[in-house]
Amino acid sequence: MKKLLIIFIFALSSTSYGQTTSQQKDDSLLFIQLTGIIITDSLYRVPFARVGDMTTMRGTIADYYGYFALVVHPGDTIQFSSLGYEKKTYVVPDSTKSKSISLVQLMTADTIVMDPVDVYPWPSREQFADAFVNMDIPDDDLKRAQKRLSPQEMAFVGALLTADASTSYSNYRVQQQQEFYTRGQSPVNNLLNPAAWSEFIQGIGTGRYQLSQ
Repeated sequence: MKKLLIIFIFALSSTSYGQTTSQQKDDSLLFIQLTGIIITDSLYRVPFARVGDMTTMRGTIADYYGYFALVVHPGDTIQFSSLGYEKKTYVVPDSTKSKSISLVQLMTADTIVMDPVDVYPWPSREQFADAFVNMDIPDDDLKRAQKRLSPQEMAFVGALLTADASTSYSNYRVQQQQEFYTRGQSPVNNLLNPAAWSEFIQGIGTGRYQLSQ
C-alpha cells in the first residue's frame, strides 16, 4: 500500500513539473513585437536612444524621430538610455498573450553639474602682477585715440576690409543713376571734371584706391 502511494505521488509531481516546464517553454517561445516612441517630458522626441533587452542581451537603436522596434518575450526587462537622460526600464508583462505592444517611453533629463573652471591669461599671480605693472600704456586717452584713428592706421584697416552688402548696393545705385542720366547720349567724361579730380586726390591718402603692380 505504501509503495502504491509513493508511486502515485511521484507520478503526480512529474505530471505537474512537466506541465510547468511546458508552460515556461511556451512562454519563452512567445514572441512580442515591441514598438514605440521615446519622448521627453516636454514632448520632444529623443533621437538615437539605446533600447536594450537586459534579459536576452539584445537591443536596437531608435531612429532620428525616436521610433524603435524590438522583438521581446514576456517578462523581459527593457532598458532605455540616452546621453543627457536618466535610464528607464520597462518590464514586459508575464500574463500578456498579445503579439504586439505599443509603448510611449518618457525620458527625464539628467543634469550634470561640473566644478567651475577659472581661466587666467597668466599662469601665476606673480606673472600677472609683473605684466600689469610693466605694461606700456599711454597716460593720455587722446593720444591713444589719435594713434588708433591716424590716416595710416585707417588706410591699413580699410585695405583689409572688403565691401559689405550695403556699400555694394550703394555703389550699384550710383552707377545705375549715372547710366539713367546719360541714357541716349555719350557717357560723361570726368577727365576734365575738377570735382572728380578733387575726390580722386582725397581718396589716395585714405586707402580708397589700391595700386596694381
